Amino acid sequence: MRVLLRHYGFALAYLAGFVAAELAYTLLDPEAQARLIAWASTNVANLEHEPAGPMLVSAFVTPGFFAAWPVLIGLAVFGANRALGNARTALVCLAGHVIGSLVSEGILAYRIDVGQLSAANRHITDVGPSYVVLSAVVIALACGGWLARALAAVDLVVLVFPGQIFGGLSHLDVAAVGHLTAALTAAGATALILSRQRQSRRQSRRRHPDRDRDAGGHGGHGGSGGHVTDAHPDQVGDRRGAGAQEQLPDRAPPERPVGQPGHHAPADDRGDGGEAERDAQQMQARQVRGERDDRADRERGQRRARRHHRRRQLAGIHP
Repeated sequence: MRVLLRHYGFALAYLAGFVAAELAYTLLDPEAQARLIAWASTNVANLEHEPAGPMLVSAFVTPGFFAAWPVLIGLAVFGANRALGNARTALVCLAGHVIGSLVSEGILAYRIDVGQLSAANRHITDVGPSYVVLSAVVIALACGGWLARALAAVDLVVLVFPGQIFGGLSHLDVAAVGHLTAALTAAGATALILSRQRQSRRQSRRRHPDRDRDAGGHGGHGGSGGHVTDAHPDQVGDRRGAGAQEQLPDRAPPERPVGQPGHHAPADDRGDGGEAERDAQQMQARQVRGERDDRADRERGQRRARRHHRRRQLAGIHP
C-alpha cells in the first residue's frame, strides 16, 4: 500500500475526489445542481468576488460525461504521477488549472470591458477537470515511459477531436484559450523540473565521481530481467562485484630481496657494513608483504562468498 501511494498517491486522491464529487452531484435535485455549477464556475464574476472556492471545486465538478471523465483521468494522471512523483505532478496540474483559468477569464474580462462582448459573459459556466487532465497528458508525454506516453496520446486524441478542446481558438473562445494556456504552463513547468533534476544530477556526479562509476558498473537502475544487483559491493578491487578473482587494489611493487635483479640499495647504504639496518628493512618488508597477502586472501574469500550468494539469487529467479 505504501508503494502504491508513493507512486500514485496524487492520481488516486484526485480520481477518488472526482468520483465522490460526481456521485454527490447526481444525488442533488436539478435546482441544487444548477446552483452548485453556478457557484463553482471560474467565470469573471466569481473570480472577482470569491476566487479560491470556485478555483478548487471546479476541477471536481462537471455537468456531463460522468462515465468518460474518470477514464480520461486514469489514462493521463496515473502515468504522469509515476513519471514525476506526487508533489511535482500535483504542482504542475494545479498550475495548469489555475493559470489556464486566470488567463482565459482575464482575456474574456478585457473583451467585455472594451465592449467586444456583452456583460452576460461574466457569468458563463466554466467547470470541469479538463485543464488538470491536459496538464497530466503533457507530463506523461514529456517524461513518462512508453506505456504512459501511449495512454496519454490516446487521451489527447480523445480530448482534441471528439472533445474539441481547441475549438474556437481563433475567436479567443474561453475554453480553447484556457486549454492552450494549461498545456503551455504544464510544458514549461515540466521542462523546468526536468532541467533542475539534470542540474542536480550533474552536481552530484561532480561531488561523488566514484559513486557514479560504481553505479555504472552495476548497470544503473534499469537492468534487464534477471539482473540482480550486488547487495555487498566489493570494498577493494573488483568494483563490479564479478571481476577477475585475483584483481587487487593498486599498490607499490614488492621489495626485491638483496642480490636479486631490481633491488636498489638504500640511498644511505654505501656498502660500508650496514648489515643490521638492511636486515631490519628486509624484516619490515616481509612483514608488510605478509599483511598484504593476508588481506588479499580475505578479500578473495569475500568475493567468492558474494559470487556464490549471487548465483543462488539468480537460481531463485531463473529456476
